[in-house]
Amino acid sequence: MVGSIIPSSQKLIDKMLAPVDWANAKVFVEYGPGVGTFTRPILERLSADATLITIDTNPDFTDYLKGAIDDERLLPVTGSAADVEKILADRGFPHADYVLSGLPFSTLPPGVGDAIGAATSRVIRPGGAFLVYQFSPKVRDFIAPVFERIERGFEWINVPPATLFWAYREPRS
Repeated sequence: MVGSIIPSSQKLIDKMLAPVDWANAKVFVEYGPGVGTFTRPILERLSADATLITIDTNPDFTDYLKGAIDDERLLPVTGSAADVEKILADRGFPHADYVLSGLPFSTLPPGVGDAIGAATSRVIRPGGAFLVYQFSPKVRDFIAPVFERIERGFEWINVPPATLFWAYREPRS
């Protein structure tokens, strides 16, 4: 039910989250939070007036997060990342500052990865970013058409080693 049987390493978490401008991160979205390996470190970094919305298709993970993490800034949602715009709008948020995903884009059904990439690019505010960690670099095919700038990294100290992407929505001139 999760993408890897071994949780992401602390090195991977720190490297993935390092570019986030935490002072200006008021709405953070996490796709596929599972048991909260990234959820907890995100909440540790978020300001007191920020919100973290987690989206998972598995209601067991949503229920787990609701029971395991007592933090009013956390809003666990059962749903599809492709519906992120509606999920945010239904909760009164016009956009997200950052979206994090460890979803296995290379194994999603045809069309789903494209739909998630497009919806994510529309929901992130200019100056925000889509943070993606994968075990395959194929995710670039889904995000390159809809993001202005993509930076790539790699984290060896993880099982398995992971490719990292930071896809930015450039601020309007």
